[in-house]
Amino acid sequence: MASPVRLTFKGHDGSDLSARLDLPAGPVRAYALFAHCFTCSKDLTAARRLAEALTGAGIAVLRFDFTGLGGSGGDFASTNFSSNVADLLKAADHLRERHEAPKLLIGHSLGGAAVLAAAHGIPEAVAVATIGAPADAEHVTRSFHADLGRIREEGKATVTLEGRAFTIERQFLEDVSAQNLTDRIVHLRKALLVLHAPRDAVVGIDNATDIFVAARHPKSFVSLDNADHLLSDPRDAAYAAGVIAAWAERYLQSEPAPAGEEPDPQGVLVSETGLGRYQATAKSGSHRLIADEPEAVGGLDSGPSPYDYLSVALGACTVMTLRMYAEHKGIAVGRLSARVIHGKVHAKDCTDCSQEQKARGGKVDRFERRIRIEGEVDDATRARLIEIADKCPVHRTLEAGAAIVTREESGTD
Repeated sequence: MASPVRLTFKGHDGSDLSARLDLPAGPVRAYALFAHCFTCSKDLTAARRLAEALTGAGIAVLRFDFTGLGGSGGDFASTNFSSNVADLLKAADHLRERHEAPKLLIGHSLGGAAVLAAAHGIPEAVAVATIGAPADAEHVTRSFHADLGRIREEGKATVTLEGRAFTIERQFLEDVSAQNLTDRIVHLRKALLVLHAPRDAVVGIDNATDIFVAARHPKSFVSLDNADHLLSDPRDAAYAAGVIAAWAERYLQSEPAPAGEEPDPQGVLVSETGLGRYQATAKSGSHRLIADEPEAVGGLDSGPSPYDYLSVALGACTVMTLRMYAEHKGIAVGRLSARVIHGKVHAKDCTDCSQEQKARGGKVDRFERRIRIEGEVDDATRARLIEIADKCPVHRTLEAGAAIVTREESGTD
């Protein structure tokens, strides 16, 4: 994923809404619009994971804070379900005017209900995905059920939701009670994916049933098993994101690369994604890869680490070199594989290191390569193949070292 674009656009009441546009490293195949849950923000874990998975598939994602929430302006107390829908339509307008109208709509919790209601106003959208969405907008009032009487009598009241205080006005209750979400679902006329956790304690699984039954085909349902409502476990968020990305592929027509766009001959481009502390995307020709660090050192563990990629290079070079040799010599060898294990060891304790490496002192990078050769191959041939592995070009580069020249690059890519 390329560096994210932080932006603002005008909401339904003219307030500036804070947004983030996550872009793929390469050409954009389509745009998606994400709506967060009631009182949440665009930076919800599930939203970040969705952006990561979709941008990896070439889909740009716009996520924003509804009026009065997160980094957006405006007064939350004056908002309601209808204003959320209006903000979504404004977000779609922004994409339509600046880039391209969204083809995919995604909503979490009340945001899921909002995208179902807004979908009719975004004719370019071909697919809608909901995560833990209620079947009716009024469901959200259960979050502050004990205060309903006071809100109706006094016109407004301060309620505590997820440990935070929010002012809810009577007009909010009147607005949600007037919504007819079922009718919008029946006349959706777009592909629908419903994701819901059977043990969701905030929005019960019966809501998923009601949405699914009301919708017409094409429609799909995916269970999120033991996930909670907010998908607070990164593994649950990543799973939901992966499912949506794979499902959407069927409904988003693949667009050819823009005319004249050729693979960059200037090596491999690695850029920060803005997700987590260390995540980066690597662009090599038409290929897109994600690099990251493990969670134990502050990363998201969303991709191999730099040293993992170095091990991949050595392992890939090894099996390719062995395959070339076997074909050249006419050796009927089965599948070849190489397991590479990297570690740093003290030079004085490294029994496999050369005298030169030991003389340097300190720690030495040690790559242990375990080669598996399948097929009916005699012992002498196996021994020769193990010797040939040392002739792998990456092996030789690692052993000999390399000249690394660093310069500052100007301009845009």
